[in-house]
Amino acid sequence: MSRIGVIGAGSWGTALAVLLDNNGHDVTLWSVIEEEVEMLRTFREHKRKLPGIHLNESIKITHDLKNAIRGKELLVMAVPSKYVRTTAHSMVDYTSEEQIIVNAAKGLEDNTLFTLLQVIEDEIKSGSFAVLSGPSHAEEVARELPTTCVVGSENQSVAEKVQDIFMNKTFRVYTSTDVIGIEMGGSLKNVIALAAGISDGLGYGDNTKAALMTRGITEITRLGEAMGAKRETFNGLSGIGDLIVTCTSRHSRNRKAGLLIGKGCSLEQALEEVNMVVEGVYTAQAAIHMAKKVNVELPIIQQVNDVLFHDKEPRSAVDELMLRDKKEEHVD
Repeated sequence: MSRIGVIGAGSWGTALAVLLDNNGHDVTLWSVIEEEVEMLRTFREHKRKLPGIHLNESIKITHDLKNAIRGKELLVMAVPSKYVRTTAHSMVDYTSEEQIIVNAAKGLEDNTLFTLLQVIEDEIKSGSFAVLSGPSHAEEVARELPTTCVVGSENQSVAEKVQDIFMNKTFRVYTSTDVIGIEMGGSLKNVIALAAGISDGLGYGDNTKAALMTRGITEITRLGEAMGAKRETFNGLSGIGDLIVTCTSRHSRNRKAGLLIGKGCSLEQALEEVNMVVEGVYTAQAAIHMAKKVNVELPIIQQVNDVLFHDKEPRSAVDELMLRDKKEEHVD
């Protein structure tokens, strides 16, 4: 049994707390929102984000960050990407170099162009670090539907320890040392899922979505390799696996936001309707800034940016993608 602090009580943090508790670990779940803590304590259920999922009494729920961190062997960071730096900064006084910190969020920081694990390392500095990613909607993990993920760490023994802690008969975990590849795949697939949702909202078909996903993984791989990732990582769970589920699932908030935009909603209206953090919106601009830095072309992600932030009509964006200069498929 390991003592674990889950930092962030949204849908993913709550689902992971349930998973780890079911694995027999001593779990403390933390939220910065006092009303959320009170709801979880009172009802033992996240009424809004994971309705119907019961939290055992063995899961301790707290608003006290020190209590969630001190004495824990493993910390799981499951806060939205835009809050990762501020949360990590708040954690510094309570962490120790003996702890393993696992990033379970997905995204890029726009001003630094850091991955989220790099953000955490930049703030906390000491300890061991890993990332958990893959096709894993919280709604299904919490209901113990078979799911497979990958945990990445530059230290293979750390990856294997995290693998042992998370793995069970419905949650299979692989290991990898390609941390940058795992994080790039998990972040950029959200932008392609926005494009897939926009396509659905416009009434385009399966052919269109298949093209977006196929060319989308090409863009993700192209940028990932330029940042030092391994090509094969994008053929795995945190690449094509996560892209498939996020572009096609009814649980995908990125696809839903894109769907609403394709139907004519503004970005602000779409975000209000989804009423959850849409990570792809925050990642889209960072991806373009990163691509310019390493001189990589990302036509789909560029068009998503133009639709989100420059009032481009979605149909015009699709037209431009279809009418680009002729190319060979496997030549960048």
